[in-house]
Amino acid sequence: MSPDRSFDVSVLTPPGRGALATVVAAGSDAAAALDRLFRSAAGVSMANVKVGRISYGHWSSQQGEEVVVCRAGEREFDIHCHGGTAAVAAIVESLVDAGGKLVDWRAWLAGHAPDAIRRAALEALADARTERAAVVLLDQLAGALAHELQAIHAELARGELAAAASALRELGTRASVGLHLVTPFQVVLAGRPNVGKSSLINALVGYQRAIVFSEPGTTRDVVTAVTAIDGWPVELSDTAGLRETFDPVEEAGGRLARERLDRCDLVVLVFDASEASPDDDRRLQDGFPEALVVYNKCDVVGARALADTASQRMTSAVSGAGIKALVAEIGRRLVPTPPQAGAGVPFTRGQVDGIERALAAVEQNDAVLAMQSLETLLPPARDR
Repeated sequence: MSPDRSFDVSVLTPPGRGALATVVAAGSDAAAALDRLFRSAAGVSMANVKVGRISYGHWSSQQGEEVVVCRAGEREFDIHCHGGTAAVAAIVESLVDAGGKLVDWRAWLAGHAPDAIRRAALEALADARTERAAVVLLDQLAGALAHELQAIHAELARGELAAAASALRELGTRASVGLHLVTPFQVVLAGRPNVGKSSLINALVGYQRAIVFSEPGTTRDVVTAVTAIDGWPVELSDTAGLRETFDPVEEAGGRLARERLDRCDLVVLVFDASEASPDDDRRLQDGFPEALVVYNKCDVVGARALADTASQRMTSAVSGAGIKALVAEIGRRLVPTPPQAGAGVPFTRGQVDGIERALAAVEQNDAVLAMQSLETLLPPARDR
């Protein structure tokens, strides 16, 4: 083993079994180590392979693990192998024995990503739960947010404060989506006991996540389920019924429900369409004026009740009536205007804070301070 390890080794794919895995070797001695360990089918030296070219061969010997090696940079090589844990472990172990230093993938990104925004995008991609979220993050990895911030910085340098302010506000509106690309939107189903909240959340996620029973007060704790709505990650919460009670357990469940309601992104108020309780319904709606109102159990509603609630959204967790439309409406409420392809989208709290500081400075006609705020997000001027 070399006493002075001069290249890093990191596993860039998640642990566990999979079709493929990627191990990166990066540093001044990476090519020499690969020449000792990788048997190229074409017999070429890794030091002579052009950047961007791939090589097929075997690891350790002509009968060893089949791998594909891509030269990703002057001193960086991506090794693609079978996704089994044993195959990955064997490749990593041999690279470490050849002088490599094993580093966590996040630490590797911190040292090799071209700038902070792209590094954050790579980290977020590892935790993206939906394809739509991943597509937005890939745009940021490709430089969408950095390019927009650079353009705003240039506007400020030219004294175009109005244009800069407009662009900063537009970025701010996209932050509500960006901050939920990894962390799901929080949607809480609330209402009086026995209105069908548990049945409704089961219908929304497509499987029985919550216990359903006809006795009011069955749900005492907050039951959650993570799903995707219109391609965005969403956590649905089924909460205890909201009513006056002397049962200490049910009262505790009500407190948990209200705590979740206070910090969620959307409240879905569920009412029983088969029971007329206009005063109770009105009080709940007054408490949550921005809520999406749903009348459930429309499959057992008589003609008169249907007429009384004709202007409301009707659903049946049993028959499935109205569920598709409800899902679509939740998606529209959470993301009224999805970002266009290639748009810059701030997706970390630090990015959003920097943009808000820049906007506040512009509104005070302080272009210098605004530029400084943006410079905390951008790579050094020499790298732009």
